[in-house]
Amino acid sequence: MSISISNLVLFDRPLEEIPDAKLLINTINAHSFNTAKKDLIFSEAIRNSDVLLPDGVSIVFAAKLIKGVTLKKIAGADLFFYEMNKLNQRSGTCFFLGSNEESLLLIRDRAKREYPNVKVFTFSPKFKPMFSEEENDEMIAEVNKRAPDVLFIGMTAPKQEKWAYEHFDKLEVGHICCIGAVFDFYSMRINRAPEKFIVLGLEWLFRLIKEPRRMWHRYLVGNPKFLFSIFKEKICYKKQV
Repeated sequence: MSISISNLVLFDRPLEEIPDAKLLINTINAHSFNTAKKDLIFSEAIRNSDVLLPDGVSIVFAAKLIKGVTLKKIAGADLFFYEMNKLNQRSGTCFFLGSNEESLLLIRDRAKREYPNVKVFTFSPKFKPMFSEEENDEMIAEVNKRAPDVLFIGMTAPKQEKWAYEHFDKLEVGHICCIGAVFDFYSMRINRAPEKFIVLGLEWLFRLIKEPRRMWHRYLVGNPKFLFSIFKEKICYKKQV
């Protein structure tokens, strides 16, 4: 089944209402929506999320246009800080899977200062398009050795979502959160947009200004492509209803 706004169950409640259970939590924005249109496994992973957060004004707009529902944008960073604050209150454990050792060290150091009650574990897999069965088993074993309350995965989309979906049953964890960009923000290797950009729904513009070479295609080509897709879906959805 192809991905569409009408067949997505987007989270529409406060983060506090996410159950304490083993859950696959993903985010979706215009870029990941476009990617899922071309990647059936990624599409399946997104559609089968236990919790799917509307990460972007584009998704919020699309949900309003097509389904008539009003959602609040919830970014991966919002999920991350919510989870860490909750873990700090409960003296919980988290595991960062992904990125490189240098970034993970920065993450551990910052988390130790800001969330002293949280036990933080990390593992940096090899940087490659696909992992071997042995490498997958190694990552699963490292995670399960700690059995964390929250597993943060940062391997970039769509690899992180597909990996979490394919290995969900083998992971002995609580929440599984695919939030790749947050690894860069929290390690402070990349600056997140100032609050005024976030409030105005212009976080994408800040990223484009900061990294034009890497982001121009995503936003200047991808965003119009997304808008065309949802307006086309609106016409089809209206006929069906």
